[in-house]
Amino acid sequence: MNDGDLTADIQGRIQQAAASATPLRIVGGNSKAFYGEDCSATAVLDMAGHSGFIDYEPSELVITARAGTRLRDIETLLDSHGQMLAFEPPYFGEQATLGGTMACGFSGPRRPFAGAGRDFMLGCKIVNGYGEVLSFGGQVMKNVAGFDVSRLMIGALGTLGVLLEISLRVLPKPESEATLIYAMADEQQAIKRMNRFSGQPWPLSALAYDGQLLSLRLSGAESAVQAAARQLGGDFDELGEDFWLALREQNLAFFEDDDTLWRISMAPSAASPAVFGTRLLDWGGALRWLKTDQPAKVVHEACEAVGGYAEAFRGGEKHDRIRLKPEIAALQSRIRAAFDPHGLFNPGFCRDR
Repeated sequence: MNDGDLTADIQGRIQQAAASATPLRIVGGNSKAFYGEDCSATAVLDMAGHSGFIDYEPSELVITARAGTRLRDIETLLDSHGQMLAFEPPYFGEQATLGGTMACGFSGPRRPFAGAGRDFMLGCKIVNGYGEVLSFGGQVMKNVAGFDVSRLMIGALGTLGVLLEISLRVLPKPESEATLIYAMADEQQAIKRMNRFSGQPWPLSALAYDGQLLSLRLSGAESAVQAAARQLGGDFDELGEDFWLALREQNLAFFEDDDTLWRISMAPSAASPAVFGTRLLDWGGALRWLKTDQPAKVVHEACEAVGGYAEAFRGGEKHDRIRLKPEIAALQSRIRAAFDPHGLFNPGFCRDR
């Protein structure tokens, strides 16, 4: 099918679903099906076939692709031109698609130093709950046309509409990278060290702490990376690239068991929540992974007490995955009603629906 036929086919299916009040479960590579709450829709809208590149001009640092395009294919193309998706999105499976990646809003270890996925979103085309094809944003780096609706799609889990096309800003790959490691067993000491590193003009691109080792990645011109490494000390980690990939894809030993895995966002300088369990710190301390068998209520309250926000990333009771303030839940519900008044898209993925 050509692009017009692909879009018309998806649009037609959504219009039929609206007419028959049939909710749809949007599926791309299905690599992130573990995330979110339980979707109650049984009819599947398969987006994997809606794939391919629409526009890519390396000199413009912009790529536009259909939502079903595999993330692997996108990064292979970018790599051939010395470019990358700077927010370092995790795959969680070889069939991961661009649409699913942006709908979940995940970013990897580079996120605090390069930006999140929404920071690189230039525009998108969607089909809303009325079956209308809508375009937001564009393919330019500066867009001042009004409220940036395209960024609402990031992290919305498909509940605002079906992503058809996405335009992203890309960046050149760094000339050189090096990973330094520092042995330390005290978490608070590691937090202070990471905050001290982050407050200086080093060419940092990742900072993590696993309870034993603090890992620091430098990225940039070779001379700058080497100069920084000499001043920062520490030991060179020859397997540093493998470590950051394993952290991004949650293939480290920390992630291997079946304990409930919590994702906690908080100030990087704050002490971790007083919850029994094991932790791994990423994003220089702004993202903390917690494994615990403590009840969800205990985790949420402990995180709120230190100004953090927790969500059950894997495992646990789905209905206790997140805890939203009533005003935030009401706002989200109103936004979804505007885009999808019939509740067609991924019903149940978010609690207020």
